[in-house]
Amino acid sequence: MAERKPVRSYVLRQGRISAAQTRALETLHGRYGVAFRDAPLDARALFGRSAPLVVEVGSGMGETTARIAAEHPDTDYVAIEVHAPGVGSLLKLAEEHGLANLRVIRHDALEVLQHMIPDASLAGLHLFFPDPWPKKRHHKRRLIQPAFVALLATRMKPGAYLHAATDWEDYAAQMLEVLRAEATLVNTAPGFAERPATRPETKFEQRGLKLGHRVWDLVFRKP
Repeated sequence: MAERKPVRSYVLRQGRISAAQTRALETLHGRYGVAFRDAPLDARALFGRSAPLVVEVGSGMGETTARIAAEHPDTDYVAIEVHAPGVGSLLKLAEEHGLANLRVIRHDALEVLQHMIPDASLAGLHLFFPDPWPKKRHHKRRLIQPAFVALLATRMKPGAYLHAATDWEDYAAQMLEVLRAEATLVNTAPGFAERPATRPETKFEQRGLKLGHRVWDLVFRKP
């Protein structure tokens, strides 16, 4: 019997990649990139210091990631992204802004979290605007599912936070339901949270807000 393939929360597309992004992938990965391997990540050795560690799942083109890292130099950040243009863009931003507290892993986030992130090692997790997979038949591809949230919770140390955001209302409702059902996490708000100042508004988000679109933030903590 053939082995069932895991359901992925993304599809690798042959998207357009700029010359600058390609150059960044070729020249900057050695400085800011981390290769996937089946072994726990030693953040202290990687960053050369002991500091709170935050992982971002799906950093997109990296503008928000780079800004957060620049505004919080006392925290170390590991961004996980599978798409080459986004990784190249973030590597370029890291170099331009001299972000010594940022590293990028180009690999499937589930495998990174399973194999590279030790238990109770994270001060925070960011999941900003994951693919909403709007068609009902594709909802199984959505990243925020009970098993995935349970895994995230094991990687969080006591006092750590999980901050998710989406601009799709039905996905927001699903996120809230799934996160509330995780017994080891506590909601910091009665329902959805006000956008924390630590999450900058993206250009895409600002355009949407002007058109009357909403964004839902969720912030949960591990006691």
